[in-house]
Amino acid sequence: MRKTTIFTITLLSLAILPVMAQVQTDALGQVWTDFQSYSTDLQNYLQYNLSENLKPVEVQSQDALSGAKGKLNIPNPILAGQKVRENLILHSYNSDSRANRFENNSAVQGNLVSNELNRVITRGVAVGVLGENGQIRTKAKLENTEKSLDDIAGLAQETEGSNNTFLNQIKTSISAVKTPDPTANAISGLAELLGASQVQILKIQQEQVKIVAETFAQSLQNNQSLQYSNLNLANISQQAEEANRARRVETSTEAARLLRATSQLDLFGRQVKK
Repeated sequence: MRKTTIFTITLLSLAILPVMAQVQTDALGQVWTDFQSYSTDLQNYLQYNLSENLKPVEVQSQDALSGAKGKLNIPNPILAGQKVRENLILHSYNSDSRANRFENNSAVQGNLVSNELNRVITRGVAVGVLGENGQIRTKAKLENTEKSLDDIAGLAQETEGSNNTFLNQIKTSISAVKTPDPTANAISGLAELLGASQVQILKIQQEQVKIVAETFAQSLQNNQSLQYSNLNLANISQQAEEANRARRVETSTEAARLLRATSQLDLFGRQVKK
């Protein structure tokens, strides 16, 4: 009888061992590797897309971006704008690099270049998230998240089956004894209760993991929507600057026309002294 009780307790200890399993994936959890890939995409975009709207001051813009990088190897837009404004104001470029004769104020031109540099960085961030490589990374994360959920579901079923097997072994060993020990029956009931509780806890954790995965997927979608909002704001600010620039050119043209007309009237209105 004592041997049966010891055997039962041994099986019970195996049944209530905590389940320890790690679902390993290739994309989940590697946050630093993912961020480095994103940073590379951003750097590539900034390197090859400055000449589109910043061609006259491309060198100054590249210098400002390089000098504004931090520990994450991404440029600080505030510092980059400050550097390019200081560079253009303190070292005014020659007349060949000016956009037109009405934009000859280095302070105004510095602000325009700084704003355009911020828009380029914003577009670069969007490319890092929504570009080809960014979508590959997002797809891998979503696929591996779903795979993790499937692995956890399989683990829950496997644990439930193992608990049932242990309980059956305990009941079989007890029923084999002609005169069952009340202590053994109590331990068998306790093992059954603990096994059921363990399975229920694992199922609850499984549902919690599903909720976390859904939250993660929603965060990815919200991040994509945020990039579209940033692009729209960048486009709106660019249109506003173009409208202001056209207004300044129109005002300068009108002032020049009025000055010319006034000069002509002054010449015609003068009397020749004899």
